[in-house]
Amino acid sequence: MTTNPIIELDRLTKSYGTKKAVDHLSLKVNKGEIFGLLGPNGAGKTTTILMMLGLAEPTSGQAVVCGINATRNPVGVRRKVGYLPDSAGFYDNLTALDNLMYVGRLNGIPEKDIRSRARNTMEMVGLGAEMHKKTGAYSRGMKQRLGLADLLIREPEVMILDEPTLGIDPAGIREFLMLIRQLSRQQELTVLLSSHHLHQMQQICDRVGIFVEGKLLAEGNLETLAGNLFGKDSFVVQVSLREPLTAPVEIERQLLALPGVNKVSITEGNVDMSCSTDITPDIVRFFVRSGLNVTGVHKKEYGLDEIYHRFFEQNTKKYILNEQAV
Repeated sequence: MTTNPIIELDRLTKSYGTKKAVDHLSLKVNKGEIFGLLGPNGAGKTTTILMMLGLAEPTSGQAVVCGINATRNPVGVRRKVGYLPDSAGFYDNLTALDNLMYVGRLNGIPEKDIRSRARNTMEMVGLGAEMHKKTGAYSRGMKQRLGLADLLIREPEVMILDEPTLGIDPAGIREFLMLIRQLSRQQELTVLLSSHHLHQMQQICDRVGIFVEGKLLAEGNLETLAGNLFGKDSFVVQVSLREPLTAPVEIERQLLALPGVNKVSITEGNVDMSCSTDITPDIVRFFVRSGLNVTGVHKKEYGLDEIYHRFFEQNTKKYILNEQAV
């Protein structure tokens, strides 16, 4: 993945009266990256997307996408960006292929190329066997795949997906997310995915931004976010032993001497260690060299769910303290 930003938001702000829907949002997304904008409904995610597409004018700040200022040249941005809302709309009385060919014509694809390009795109999103079926008979998941085909036939540089998995069954969601990841990697497509589903974001995104009440509270990959939140206790390693330790105090002392181990808790046949870095191999070697009979090693890494809720806890406390100070 290259490190040149293809999306640059600089203090982007949108106010409605005294309410700030988006509050001085600054963010860079690199080419080929899948970035997740994570937040509850009403956080300002869709407003941000509309400003990126030039469909809403910012109160202040700017959105630059593919080197184009979205406010000054919205048409130029939309030529390079494909947008999939939470519900893709098509003509139900037309086949999926005819719908896609119609989109191709609207986007200036030469008539001699439209049919083959549409068919190839349908194959790409896994709808090759269903291309001659009328769209009215499509399931929601199939319509969202067709929505992806709608974007891809235009050959965009960036795809923006706003809650794209709403109403899709669990198996369909997994297939849909894996398809997005595959397309991004194969074509070096940049993807901005907006959602409030933590598990889905964790499956697919290279980085996420936690977005609440119009503000970006934090952004980074899971390891970075966990490190910022949990600090020296970012990793927890649990070692299970066949029998209880005969000299637990001495073992605890030796484990604490390992670089990166901050806390040790010994209960019966389990040893739990909180670490600032992932030193699981060093811990395993220590137990083996000590002649202790290890039956299992479990490493806990904080997931997006825990990170997200910890950010909410911290920022709620800050809000209450600020209110009390006023």
